[in-house]
Amino acid sequence: MDKKYSVNKTEEEWKQQLTPEEFYVLRQKGTERPFTGEFDLHFENGDYHCRACKAKLFTSEHKFESGCGWPSFDQAVEG
Repeated sequence: MDKKYSVNKTEEEWKQQLTPEEFYVLRQKGTERPFTGEFDLHFENGDYHCRACKAKLFTSEHKFESGCGWPSFDQAVEG
């Protein structure tokens, strides 16, 4: 059974919308190198959204410094 998504695009459409790094992470199951991402040490108040579908994923109140080099959250947004 194929999973249904609210956003359906071809790989070419995703390549046009996303940066090469975003495409690698979001479409090819890649990851950015630790301690290099823009949100590793970013602690301003606000929400974090998916770069592809814009879904709200996390809020800043649940972000913490884990020392691992990637943004860390202790609770995802329900939904």
